[in-house]
Amino acid sequence: MYQIENVLRPYAWGSTTAIAGLLGRPASGGPEAEMWIGAHPDSPSTAIHPNGVTQPLDALIASNPTHFLGAESLAEFGPRLPFLTKILAAEQPLSLQVHPSLEQAREGFTRENAAGISADSPERNYRDDNHKPEMIFAVTPFRALCGFRSPAAAKSVFEHLASVLDSAAVEVPAIIGGVISDLSVPNESEALKAAFTRLIEGGSDVSDAIHEVEAVLRAGAPQEPHEDALAAMVGINEAFPGDPGVLISLLLNHLSLQPGEAVYLPAGNVHAYLHGLGVEVMASSDNVLRGGLTPKHVDVPELVKTIRFESIGVPRVEATGTEFGQELYRPPFKEFQLQRIELGPGAEPVPLAQSGPAVVVVVAGSVVLDSPKSDLPLQRGGAAFIPEVENPVNVHPVQGATDTSIAFAVTTGLGK
Repeated sequence: MYQIENVLRPYAWGSTTAIAGLLGRPASGGPEAEMWIGAHPDSPSTAIHPNGVTQPLDALIASNPTHFLGAESLAEFGPRLPFLTKILAAEQPLSLQVHPSLEQAREGFTRENAAGISADSPERNYRDDNHKPEMIFAVTPFRALCGFRSPAAAKSVFEHLASVLDSAAVEVPAIIGGVISDLSVPNESEALKAAFTRLIEGGSDVSDAIHEVEAVLRAGAPQEPHEDALAAMVGINEAFPGDPGVLISLLLNHLSLQPGEAVYLPAGNVHAYLHGLGVEVMASSDNVLRGGLTPKHVDVPELVKTIRFESIGVPRVEATGTEFGQELYRPPFKEFQLQRIELGPGAEPVPLAQSGPAVVVVVAGSVVLDSPKSDLPLQRGGAAFIPEVENPVNVHPVQGATDTSIAFAVTTGLGK
């Protein structure tokens, strides 16, 4: 087993205190948006050998993939760690985005390579050839946009906007009337696609409409029964004034997760995290197609081709308890599953639910990882990479500890 040091990403939308507070260390003073725990080549963790020598985790795994990943993971996912774990802290909204399917990622990556688009080009859509299904586990109350609501539900919000504008003697912008017309189409997919496309391509007409709507709402126009969606819209506009994503947010489900709740995000699901601290797990990829709330590249034709225009319920992941007390979160993906392990003082060891390689991060107290081959103590904020050959691994509190310890572990979803 290897203790690992992990990379912090200082994106502007990140919290300045949340990740540091969770891991029990001083804040850096700047935004800390994501801590990457894994072997993605863009920001691999650093493995510390027993003799103190350090090595990028992706290079360590590449030195003996069968040893570190196991035959089953190697056969299913190839010679790479199949998942990436992040501690994510959103102080402001992230970009409105969607992730491609595996087939789309492979085709897009090959196409952009053939076109000679450099790997670090801001115009690049596909950074690698992998898909990026995700799951987010809420550590604090966590707000997000997640998937399309039904056309009828979205239409009701836009009709409300038209009504309050009319009541305020403000001419209803044509683009709002157009969206209402789009959402009246009987075919759900056609209705959502037409409304989304109208807004993402609306340019100054969208910006002007947002300005009119926000002025009326701030003047005290009634928001019931859509106060949650409209309050979120106003907050999003504060971060990204006039952006098409402000009105697109009204087409989407508004999600509020409480600590301990989780949702998964399959390919084609339009989403955006708005605020909160969470543990995010995904297939090891950085493929993102953006649809607003960002200064970065937005490729509308590729985005529309990737989105699944269908209304869905919120895809929650319910915890499954084990006889040993840990909570397992198992989305319908083979690449990963998450477990939360809580140990009181003097608690019995908990066998790590492990299939293939695993990573562990401690967010409270301290633990010891032990296997027939080795043992590794981890304090709060510490993290480890566990090769498949170390399985089985037990997690237990440090002898004499008086505080509760909490650790998150991620392994593959093979063998569920």
